Amino acid sequence: MRILLVGEFSRLHNSLKEGLTALGHEVVIIANGDGFKNYPTDLSTKAKWCETKLGNIPRQIIFRLTRFDIAKIEFGIRFYFHLNKLKDFDVVQFINEAPIQTIPGLERFLLKKLIHQNKKTFLLCCGVDYLVAQHLIEKKDRYSIMNPFFENPKSKKEYQFLLDFLSKSHIKTHQLIYQNIHGVISSDIDYLLPLQGHPKFLGLIPNPINTAAIDFSELKIDDKIILFLGINRGTYFTKGITFFEKALEIVKEKMGDRIEIIIAENLPYQTYINQYKRAHIILDQVYSFDQGYNALEAMAKGKVVFTGAEIEFEKYYNLTEKVAVNALPDVDSLVKNLSHLIENPTEISAIGKRARTFIEEHHNYKNCAEDYLSKWTN
Repeated sequence: MRILLVGEFSRLHNSLKEGLTALGHEVVIIANGDGFKNYPTDLSTKAKWCETKLGNIPRQIIFRLTRFDIAKIEFGIRFYFHLNKLKDFDVVQFINEAPIQTIPGLERFLLKKLIHQNKKTFLLCCGVDYLVAQHLIEKKDRYSIMNPFFENPKSKKEYQFLLDFLSKSHIKTHQLIYQNIHGVISSDIDYLLPLQGHPKFLGLIPNPINTAAIDFSELKIDDKIILFLGINRGTYFTKGITFFEKALEIVKEKMGDRIEIIIAENLPYQTYINQYKRAHIILDQVYSFDQGYNALEAMAKGKVVFTGAEIEFEKYYNLTEKVAVNALPDVDSLVKNLSHLIENPTEISAIGKRARTFIEEHHNYKNCAEDYLSKWTN
């Protein structure tokens, strides 16, 4: 099969491509690299002109005056010039409802072109879209990434991206997508919940992880226990970073001689994963029920990850032992769990081993690719 994957925000599509290619399929990824993360693509829509010194000056001026990023227009223009290469694919999959990340009218124009010049079209729900945003704003779960929005006025700027998915212009895009897709697939529990019962929902396929390319290293503690916190300022509130920062302050005061803390900020993807190589414990996010892509890759390396590992997740995978630490938006809970691990280092090694086994059993990139093929063809 010829498969076109549109958009990339987490390396999910790259790992899926690796699985599909290993199974003998032809796969092309078109995306803009997602800013500073700079994910690999086959066809790039990166806003190269806007990132030059000449282009960045008007970009910054316009953004400060209007809050509009002209790079969005460049994404769309660059995508348009690739259209002739994006024909006659058996399957096209969008990473979300606005995978090109251009202005709404141009987004719909380009999506229509893609839909009409290819065979089957599918949507992947692995982040915020209209149905997810609607679910979150209505407070249907006991907590969510929307908690800071409702509780902390300082966080509201960070949530504009989510509110955009509820705008009239995006609802038109959402309707266009759902009128034309053959189905929608969720990547984890957080996106399964908003889609349950929808007639086009095809079910959950776990994030594919290429374990063949990720070395497992058993966690050994010869000296200090190393804690790693990666901060992306664009998701500071939605990840609940403030809870981790406060918990680290307390743990450092209590047992600073037994730990080393590494904090990294706004790093490209490859640099980010290199930064946490020495770490035993990774602090990921507090508002999720299941793991995102960064957490899963760290688990594949055998790290202990503080992330979403709620009871819904444990039930779905029939787990009886921890493969990750369920990180709650509660400083006392984080301090308690961190302190327990620091005082019981053998538990760190045990969770790390179980984490790797879990990834191999449920997130194997070839098995996940086969699941996608099954849903696409049936």
